[in-house]
Amino acid sequence: MGHAVTLIRSSSLSDVAEYAYAATAPAGSRLIFLAGACPLNKDGSTAAVGDYAGQAAKALENMQTALTDSGASLHDVISTRVLVASSRQQDLGAAWEVVRTFFGDHDVPSTLMGVTVLGYEDQLVEIEAIAAVLDS
Repeated sequence: MGHAVTLIRSSSLSDVAEYAYAATAPAGSRLIFLAGACPLNKDGSTAAVGDYAGQAAKALENMQTALTDSGASLHDVISTRVLVASSRQQDLGAAWEVVRTFFGDHDVPSTLMGVTVLGYEDQLVEIEAIAAVLDS
């Protein structure tokens, strides 16, 4: 099965950004809106307490599970929003590097933002995603 998502890069914009500036999905594709993936273990405890990169990795692992359970894969993701509970760019960068590596060549449009606080005890990272699939 082919993928519905087409990443769009713009030669008119800076090439410093490590992601496509836009993405499209054709009419008739099924959109999947994932809740923010949190760095929670199966027992509900927060993984990698105090570790931005570790929490990003766990959130991505959980996001991957939600994608699979929705009939989608990583390459079906059309955009992400990465929330990091910090006002320090260094902390945001630590989380972003994990996200960037995870997505590899499928560098979807993404927003990275620092926030004051997230919902779970000791939570530092949350990652939202939207995916699009072509059902056979």
